Amino acid sequence: MAGKLYGIGVGPGDPGLLTLKAKEILDKCGIIAYPVRKAGEGSTAFDIIRQVVDVSEKSIEEFLFSMDPDDSVRERCRAEAMDKMCMLLDNGEDIAMVTLGDVGVYSTYMYIDSEIASRGYETEVIPGIPSFCHGAALAEIPLMIGNEGLAVVPVAKENSKLLHNALENFDNIVVMKAFKSMPLIAEEMDALGVPRDGATVVSNVGMEDQYIGPMDVDRRYGYFTTVIIKKNKGGKDI
Repeated sequence: MAGKLYGIGVGPGDPGLLTLKAKEILDKCGIIAYPVRKAGEGSTAFDIIRQVVDVSEKSIEEFLFSMDPDDSVRERCRAEAMDKMCMLLDNGEDIAMVTLGDVGVYSTYMYIDSEIASRGYETEVIPGIPSFCHGAALAEIPLMIGNEGLAVVPVAKENSKLLHNALENFDNIVVMKAFKSMPLIAEEMDALGVPRDGATVVSNVGMEDQYIGPMDVDRRYGYFTTVIIKKNKGGKDI
């Protein structure tokens, strides 16, 4: 009997925020896996779960999904990763693939889940706490109040229109992947008359350079940076 693939959101970084369901599945699976862009680069998601899950008797597998600009290289890596995963499942092994935050929020895993399921294998998605929910809690600000709306967008120069539309049409905006884009975010806010004091930055939570506070375009932020923008209420300086 073939094994089952689980996609597990491990939360935003604090192992105490791993769900009981995720812990239960991680404990029972013989293989814990994670996707990487470069061989041997490691996984923050795996570093989180190993603090609360005994991995000493488990097989740890990394699956390479190259970001090489050459399409043929990316396609070959993807095919090799899928074939390897199916081989392990055919051996009757259950695989728990871990990912930061929630599995459904900008996660490589959902592509994997779709392809593995299309090959006839059983899969299951285990949700985790998204980073922006954790960030709002730490900053002590609500994501939504009453009938307000919320938009969640990534930010990059090539899709600044998406950010512009969100700022124009929503009361609250979560901007993910924001670590290099503070000037762009500030520019879009200024263009639409959205006060900068409505923005709260949540960066590298739980790390030495953790920052939770107002947006500063001159500050250098870590990779794990999210901006929460509230048009109807100023951000809170922690």
